[in-house]
Amino acid sequence: MHLNRLSIRAIRDGIRRKEFSCQELAEACLKAATEHDARIHSILHLDQEGLLKQAKAHDKTLAAGRELPALAGVVTGIKDNLHVAGMPTTCASKVLESFQPIYEATAVRRLKELGAGIIGKLNCDEFAMGSSNENSAFGPVRNPVNEDLVPGGSSGGSAAAVAGGFCHASLGSDTGGSIRQPGSFCNVVGLKPTYGSVSRRGLVAFASSFDQIGPLAHSVEDIWEIFKAICGKDEQDASSLSGVAYAEPDFSRGLGGLRVGWAKEFFGEGVDEVIATHIKKRLEMFEKAGAKLVEVSLSRLQDALPVYYILSSAEASSNLARYDSIRYGNRLANGTTVDDIFFENRSQGFGAEVKRRILLGTYVLSEGYYDAYYLKAQKVRTLIRQDFARAFEKCDVLVGPTSPIAPFALGAKFEDALAMYMADILTVPASIAGIPALSLPAGMDSRSLPVGMQVMAPALGDSALIEAAHAMESAMKGDVK
Repeated sequence: MHLNRLSIRAIRDGIRRKEFSCQELAEACLKAATEHDARIHSILHLDQEGLLKQAKAHDKTLAAGRELPALAGVVTGIKDNLHVAGMPTTCASKVLESFQPIYEATAVRRLKELGAGIIGKLNCDEFAMGSSNENSAFGPVRNPVNEDLVPGGSSGGSAAAVAGGFCHASLGSDTGGSIRQPGSFCNVVGLKPTYGSVSRRGLVAFASSFDQIGPLAHSVEDIWEIFKAICGKDEQDASSLSGVAYAEPDFSRGLGGLRVGWAKEFFGEGVDEVIATHIKKRLEMFEKAGAKLVEVSLSRLQDALPVYYILSSAEASSNLARYDSIRYGNRLANGTTVDDIFFENRSQGFGAEVKRRILLGTYVLSEGYYDAYYLKAQKVRTLIRQDFARAFEKCDVLVGPTSPIAPFALGAKFEDALAMYMADILTVPASIAGIPALSLPAGMDSRSLPVGMQVMAPALGDSALIEAAHAMESAMKGDVK
C-alpha cells in the first residue's frame, strides 16, 4: 500500500479502521520527497517538523476517542505565491526571497481548519508567469512522468509534487491555464474554479481579474474534496462570491444523457495532430457510453490569446509596481537617487519573463495606446464570454484538449516567448470568460506522453463540471492506451 498516493476517501477509511496513522501518512510523503525531490525540485520550503507535529496531534485526538476533522491525514502542498503562516512566500522570485507574510491565505486556513497537513511551499514560475516552470529564480521543476520534460506552468511544482507522491493534493493558482496545463503535462487532475468562488485573499496578485486558486489531485473525487473545503464567501475579499451553494455531485451518475459539446476551434491550427486525434477518440468513447455529442461554434477563440496577454500584462504591470525595494520587496542594490534604486533593484530582482510582461502591460496602458489595445481587448473579452454563453445553451459541458502540445524537453522553448505563449491557446478562453474548467488525464498518446482533456462548464457550474468529469474519468478507466 502506497500511503503517499492514497485517495482522500481511502485515507479516511484507513484511519477509521486503524490500518495506518496520520503520522505514517505524513512520513510516507516526506520519505518520497526527501528521496526524489532533489531531482524534481518541486518543493522550495519543506516543513517536516510542522507536518509531523500536526499528524501526531491528530493521532492523539483519535486515540482519545474524539472525531477527526474531514481532511485529517491528507498531506497537501501549497504553491509559493500563497501565504502560509510560519513559511516564506517568495513567488519564486529574488524580489521576495526572504519575505515572511503576516497573515495566511483564506484557502490555506480553510484547509488547515479541516485538518489537512502542509508539507511545504511549492516551486512555480516567477510571480506565476510562465508555461513550463523554467522561470523560477530558484531553478526549474522536472516532470515526474519523464524527468527530461517540463511539468508545465506556472503551477508546475504543485502538479509535480502530486504526481511524484510528495503530497496527496496541492493548491495552485490559475491565471490563464496555470493549474490545468501542468495538470495535463504531469498526468493529474487540475481545477480552475469559477472566478470568485474561492477567495483570493493571501494570493500574491498577478492579474487580479483572472487569478483563481484551485486544487490538483490524482482523481476528480479528490478535487471535489479540496474544492468544497476552500470555496465560499470571504468577507475580506470583495471579489469572492456570496450566496453560492454548491450541490454535492452525484458520483454514481454515468454519461447517459449528458450533452457534451465540442468545437472545431479546439482542434484547429496549432493543435498537435496526435493530441487532437487522441481526444477525438475519447469523445467517440463517451458517445458510445451514452453521451450526446453536440458541435458548437466558438468563433472568437482565435482572439483569446492576444486578449489574455494584453489584459493580464496590463494588470501585472499595475500589481508589480509595488516591488521597488523601498515600499516593498528586497533591497538588492543601492543607488545615489531614488530612480537609481528603483532601476537597479527591479533589474536585478525580476527575471526576464516578468520584465517582458511588465513592459508589455505598461505599453498597452500608456497614453495613445490604451484605446487601441487595452480598451479593445476588454470589449473582445465580452464577446468571448457571449460565445461561451451561446455554446452552453446547446450543451452541458464543453470538451477539448487541455494543451495544444505535448510536454516538451527542458530548454526546448525557453528562448522562444511566442511559442511558449501559444501553449496557452486552449486554456486562456475559460479564464477570460471566468467559467470553471478542469483538466482530466486522458491517458498516454502514441508517443507515450500524457494527454490532458479539458472539460468546461457554465459559470457557477463547478459541481456539475465535477460530476461530468467524474463520469468521463470512470468511462476512461481500463482504456488508457
